[in-house]
Amino acid sequence: MPNLKEIRNRITSVGSTMQITSAMKMVSAAKLKRAQDAITQMRPYSVKLQEILGNLSATLDMSENAYSEVRTTNKTLVIGITSNRGLCGGFNNNVIKQVNALITQDSSIKVLCLGKKIKDVIKKTPNYYINDTIQPVEDIYANLAFENVALIGNSIMESFVKKEFDKVIIINNRFVNAATQVVEAAQLLPIVPKVTEGSSTGDYIFEPSKTEIVDDLIPKSLKIQLFKSILDSYAAEHGARMTAMHKATDNAKELQKGLKLSYNKARQAAITNEILEIVGGAEALNA
Repeated sequence: MPNLKEIRNRITSVGSTMQITSAMKMVSAAKLKRAQDAITQMRPYSVKLQEILGNLSATLDMSENAYSEVRTTNKTLVIGITSNRGLCGGFNNNVIKQVNALITQDSSIKVLCLGKKIKDVIKKTPNYYINDTIQPVEDIYANLAFENVALIGNSIMESFVKKEFDKVIIINNRFVNAATQVVEAAQLLPIVPKVTEGSSTGDYIFEPSKTEIVDDLIPKSLKIQLFKSILDSYAAEHGARMTAMHKATDNAKELQKGLKLSYNKARQAAITNEILEIVGGAEALNA
């Protein structure tokens, strides 16, 4: 059995850890509120934009549009979105596992890393994709604004038009609630026209023409979709970290409770032994 000093040191250490995890939980809870508000406000706009684009593009011949050109998939770009920090459960590992699963299927896949956690893993492989135009905003979470995300979106669209890639996929965690995050994979390019259920396809007079509207909407829609994915991941990160730190704090409390019980038992045993030694010594003197 450990001596009293060792148990006291462990109790102090667990107490310090519990204070850290509790503080991290409170910080993530505060950040989660802002991140959740941002993605909640973004989703309706993104969905409506996709609906408008789908309705228009479904009535047009999109084969000539640079962003709708369907090619034989020889080169694929996977955009992996993770966090810059850990201590958020399986949040980062779930995305990295899915990216690695795709790489296993096709070794020619290139990975654009948004977030330091996935970069630390992928940069050791030949699949790590480097683009000079993306370097200035590599740490996207330092200033999470649409303008910075738009720079990444422009670079991706430019690479697709130049036929550096035939397909672009985004893999990220979608925020459901503070305790639930779902890994999802969505095709960013090429665009597949589709009409959403319940949408109107009536005969309208367009000014400017449908083609001009679609040509203007597509780049904006792609940037919005990328921005939404990053906001989703950001909110999911803080939800995952808050949940993980809450569980860690509870575990630390249970561990500290068990250590205190062990300490009290050890202290009582030590006191009992001292009493027995005193009584034994006194009896020996009286004998």
